[in-house]
Amino acid sequence: MSVTVELTYDLAKALGSRRLKLEGTPTLRQVLALTRERFGAEGATFDQLTRVTALVVNGVLASRTHSQDTPLQDGDRVSFLKAAAGG
Repeated sequence: MSVTVELTYDLAKALGSRRLKLEGTPTLRQVLALTRERFGAEGATFDQLTRVTALVVNGVLASRTHSQDTPLQDGDRVSFLKAAAGG
């Protein structure tokens, strides 16, 4: 099973890659954990950069607190979406 993870500009800049392909990730919680692992010793950087992001699964907003056990399917796309503000 393979899931594509699309990162925000800031996350991609920190990791050097805009997209990740993760194998064996049946839930959103596991996608978060495996993506954070890519930061290695800089896990705090991941935490800081994702504090203001939302998670989107196949274009549908997912709640971080209530949907982390959302089952994923082969070929799903999980995106980190940065909050935007304007005025």
